[in-house]
Amino acid sequence: MEITLVEACKKLHFGGGLAAKAKKIKADTHVDFLLKLFTSEIEERERKRRNNYMKAAKFDIIKTFENYTFEDIKFPASLTADDIIDCSFIPKRENLILYGNVGAGKTHLAIATGIAACDAGFRTHFWRTATLVNALIEAKNKSELSLFMKQFDKLDLLICDEWGYVPIDSDGSKLLFQVISECYERKSVIITTNLEFANWNNIFADTKITAALLDRVIHHSHLLDFTNRDSRRLKDALSNQSKL
Repeated sequence: MEITLVEACKKLHFGGGLAAKAKKIKADTHVDFLLKLFTSEIEERERKRRNNYMKAAKFDIIKTFENYTFEDIKFPASLTADDIIDCSFIPKRENLILYGNVGAGKTHLAIATGIAACDAGFRTHFWRTATLVNALIEAKNKSELSLFMKQFDKLDLLICDEWGYVPIDSDGSKLLFQVISECYERKSVIITTNLEFANWNNIFADTKITAALLDRVIHHSHLLDFTNRDSRRLKDALSNQSKL
């Protein structure tokens, strides 16, 4: 039984556009033709995958490594800027803690790393920490916590931005601890915070939960210190003002 090229593509579960691509390809041999056709399909699937991962990550703003400077960021001996850019810490299930002043570029670096992770094929999700806690509490109140927690099962990278900016009550602390426990040694976590570890007791209502959180967050983590780095936003504002 003869079938059309479009029908053959459907039976083989190729994309519907493969037949159209085939008509546009010029090649000297059958092998060269197939290589070009399959390469085109792979590139298309990679583009769709990246777009899907980017959409699922829920970045509220897009930031990349373009024009980003690592100047004045203190790195531990165990990590380099290239390790962040190429996301080599993610397969190792290692964490990044970005600590330092407000406006120093911590969120920018976290998002840029998240976008690079999506490009590299890692499932990523970005949360403002206060928003995550509120969502956890809401899910618990609706008896939907188990369903909500399933979203973390397939993640490779969880980003918790603005960790410690808003105090968290006992219930919120326990729920956040549950998320971190789910990620521990199974996912990578990026945390941005302006609080040193000794002050974490000031934001979490339960000291035992705080100690347990610290234990899991710090283990397998690299601390990047932004305290010697001035506010990028303030610098940009002053620079623009001087041009007036």
